[in-house]
Formats: sequence, C-alpha cells, structure tokens
Amino acid sequence: MAAARRHHLTEREQRAVEAFLRDRGAALIPHPGGTLLEHLERVRGLLAGWGADGVVQTAGLCHATYGTDGFGPTLLPVTDRATLVALIGQQAEELVYFYAGCDRAATYPGLDGTEAVVFRDRFTGREHQPSAETLRAFLTITAANELDVLAHNADLARRHGPGLYRLLTRVGRLLPPAARDAVARQLG
Repeated sequence: MAAARRHHLTEREQRAVEAFLRDRGAALIPHPGGTLLEHLERVRGLLAGWGADGVVQTAGLCHATYGTDGFGPTLLPVTDRATLVALIGQQAEELVYFYAGCDRAATYPGLDGTEAVVFRDRFTGREHQPSAETLRAFLTITAANELDVLAHNADLARRHGPGLYRLLTRVGRLLPPAARDAVARQLG
C-alpha cells in the first residue's frame, strides 16, 4: 500500500459511507453492543480518538464490509471491490480488504511485535509480508475492533480477553500510544 494520506472524510462523504452501510444492511445485523453499523461507527470513533490517520479511520468504519475471519456476514462480495474503492478510495479499501482477508489462525501466531510478519489471505490462500505502514494500520484497527466487541460482550471478554491482551501487548510497540493505553485499561 502506498503512503497513507491524512484524508479525512468530509461530512458529505461520511454520510455517503453511512448510507452505503445502511443500504447494505449493517443497521439490521446484530452485533455486540447493538448492530453492526453501531459497532463500525464506534470503531471509527476509537480510531479517531487515538489520532489515527483519516484513511485508517475510514477503513475502520468499513472494516467488516467483506466479512472477517471472525464475523461471517458480508455487506459486499469481495469480487465487487471496485464499488468500495469508488466510495472510500483505494488506500482505505486496500486496508479493508487486508483486514477482512486476514487468516487469523495462520497469521496471529506470527505477530510478535516486529514488522517481519507473514500474512495469509483467507480469500486467496496467498502469503505475503505487508509494509510496516499496512501492518500498523491493521493492528490499530484490530485493537479498536476487539476492544469494542469485548466491551459489549462479557462472555467473549471472558473467553477471549486474555488471549487478545497477550496478542495486543506483544505487538504493542506497533500500536499508537493511545491504543496501547486503551488495551492496558480495558484488558490489563
């Protein structure tokens, strides 16, 4: 992925993205803490609060568009990536695809706090090493997503909180300081 611009969505662009998500059913899909749309908006809010780049915030808002390894419903088939590119731009869409495509079982064990990580794409099976910038963005979105899910589901927090705490502290130096602080407060 090319160097991220600090592009923040205009109010009009933000409304267009939210309308797209609503039109695709995000406001009707149950998710811890309410609906998928509410979760996506909270993730974007966490990222904004942590000072994440506008491209990362937009990717966070749309991170579940193609589903994820941990969340099956999709808002758009991965074969229709051009639709999301037209809406949020190529850089943000590439992060959405990267996040959605992460094969967690194959990738998470290799996340060790260094930038030398091999990712497996669950859609293609292809393995590759992401750029440091992409890795950092992915981990920041991961932290925001997981902290929001666990804050709204006590059972998931009990079952997965300790493992996520270990993962997110292991990669901590790759996260923004505000995200590290949030991980320590919520899961530590």
